[in-house]
Amino acid sequence: MKKFISTIQDIWKIEELRNKILITLGLMVVYRLAAQVTLPGIDPSQLAGLQNTTKDNNLLGLLNAFTGGAFAQASVMALGIMPYISASIVVQLMGIAVPYLQKLQKEGESGRKKINQITRWLTIGILLLQAPAYIGGLPALGIPQSAFLLGTGPMFWFSSMLLLTTGTIFAMWLGERITDKGIGNGISLLIMIGIIATLPSTFMQEVTSRVTQSNGGFLMIFIEVIMWLVVILASVFLVTAVRKIAVQYARRTVAGNIKDVAGARQYIPLKLNSSGVMPIIFAQALMFVPQLLSSSENETIKSIGIAFADMFGLWYNILFAVLIIIFSYFYTAITIPTNKMADDLKRSGGFLPGIRPGKETADYLDTVLSRITLPGSIFLALLAILPAIVVKAGVQPGWAIFYGGTSLLIMVGVAIDTIQQINSHLLNHHYDGLMKSGTKRKSVA
Repeated sequence: MKKFISTIQDIWKIEELRNKILITLGLMVVYRLAAQVTLPGIDPSQLAGLQNTTKDNNLLGLLNAFTGGAFAQASVMALGIMPYISASIVVQLMGIAVPYLQKLQKEGESGRKKINQITRWLTIGILLLQAPAYIGGLPALGIPQSAFLLGTGPMFWFSSMLLLTTGTIFAMWLGERITDKGIGNGISLLIMIGIIATLPSTFMQEVTSRVTQSNGGFLMIFIEVIMWLVVILASVFLVTAVRKIAVQYARRTVAGNIKDVAGARQYIPLKLNSSGVMPIIFAQALMFVPQLLSSSENETIKSIGIAFADMFGLWYNILFAVLIIIFSYFYTAITIPTNKMADDLKRSGGFLPGIRPGKETADYLDTVLSRITLPGSIFLALLAILPAIVVKAGVQPGWAIFYGGTSLLIMVGVAIDTIQQINSHLLNHHYDGLMKSGTKRKSVA
């Protein structure tokens, strides 16, 4: 504990890092305050029906967790940052097939800025579809007509759509400011803070259920917390595990010196889970499709749709796990360019011991990547369906969401990235990072 406190003191001594952290915390507070502002014209005291529907519907509950409860509050931030995430995914996938986007990806910083601008405009396009869908669905989600104080006329629709669109754009701006002026990873931090915002309430619901209903009491709560910590450790392993591929660089002659410099030996780190949480997001997007069958008039088709409507059901999770494994291979293939890696190695004078440069190197990297993606994708699928398993063990659905899936992996991944950002600042100022002992290092002259 003393070492941890010493590290916090070292962080506070660095003015630049201190200011970045304070700016990040301030902007995150602004985001959370904005999420509490209900859309004008809706009575906040009559939102119990919407909140109960969100709790009862597993998928809506997951969406509500991503927005930090703003979805169930009918807030101006009800759509959160998710439309921007959807736009980013679409642009990334389009980059595979659209030559213009491929060209922009090769133009460095200027190309990145243009891609970001395209993503912003696409976000507005998605909002023009999602905002009216959300407003039109509010009565069906449990908000009574009496809650609409000014009715549901054109003025209400226009103002609500405008505010929902503005809310997401404001969230985008906050995320970009955190990235530029704060500690970094702005969009990811906003998603994480939204997820964490619902954690205390869901945990208290689980405690209440266990204690008041004599359903295991505090002993079961203790066991659940221990299990949760074990799952977090497993998630950290999945996020950080890499397969190191040894790289040897050819001997080089130093200018003006007769001696040769021995080739340096380095590594190419191939992640066990190179695709992150994207396979889960893609799979969840497709899992909405079978549920549309539940409204069919054909009894057979309707029964199939109902079977896939339960997020914690058997058939839902079997298909969900298979899709995650498939998308893990797909996303890894499009984001890890083994051919480009092999060409870059060849140009820089690097080679893999025992492997010829060029095509054989690319094939070898592709083979290794395929082999480590299989256990990584299976591990990812198990974490994704773990909430369904713990629900069958008696855990409340709201609390079960934090036992795996997108929520837990996002929290773990963002937390690790943030710690790495802080560590880099500390090491630049000759301090050990949060993962180290917390003692000062000697300055190197």
